Amino acid sequence: MDQEAADKENISKEELAKRPIRSFVLRQGRLTHGQQRALDELMPVFGVPYAPALIDLNALFGRDTSLKVLEIGFGMGDSTAKIAQTQPERDFLGVEVHAPGVGSLLKQIGELELKNLRIVQHDAVEVLKHMIPDASLDGVHIFFPDPWHKKRHHKRRLIQAEFVKLLCSKLKAGAYLHVATDWQEYAEWVLDVLQQEPLLENTAQDYAPKPDYRPLTKFENRGIKLGHGVWDIIFRRK
Repeated sequence: MDQEAADKENISKEELAKRPIRSFVLRQGRLTHGQQRALDELMPVFGVPYAPALIDLNALFGRDTSLKVLEIGFGMGDSTAKIAQTQPERDFLGVEVHAPGVGSLLKQIGELELKNLRIVQHDAVEVLKHMIPDASLDGVHIFFPDPWHKKRHHKRRLIQAEFVKLLCSKLKAGAYLHVATDWQEYAEWVLDVLQQEPLLENTAQDYAPKPDYRPLTKFENRGIKLGHGVWDIIFRRK
């Protein structure tokens, strides 16, 4: 909600700033038969129920030598599945609330026989606060966050100083935070917020080249052909 909208509801800036950060927007979505079947059959196998209790990530994946990466808001899961498939030496925990997206990724886990990917269907902020141990993550991916109307919801943007501090507490020293967005104004916002966090350092002068591990989505490919851009921002934990 922006300040103009807040004024209409007689909400002060101070009250607006106190609203909790959320990683998602509630929206309806129709489940396909395949997605529903994946939810029914595979969620008990690859899903991690939300609970306000720390996860033992090594026990969750059955190994303690691999790198642990958190995927926040994976959408329909295409990129997450491809990354997990091409990096079997890493373990990935995906967090998403949208049921069709969760069903879609579960379906891909089954089809690709992925052993290094698990899913929590819940708000990423609460998952970070209550389930992820401190200094346990080797990386965090936040690809194309905040699908709100571009000129609204300034205070509800996920990448805020408070959220970044929470992320930093969960990252190991040397771990990375990778944000990708096709919204230039938001890329500028993210770069500014991350640069102000003393525990992070940029891996590039400003925006980073797209790493090989992040696949191009069909929407990104379409946008590039139309002259649109995508900005990758990659910082490391000091």
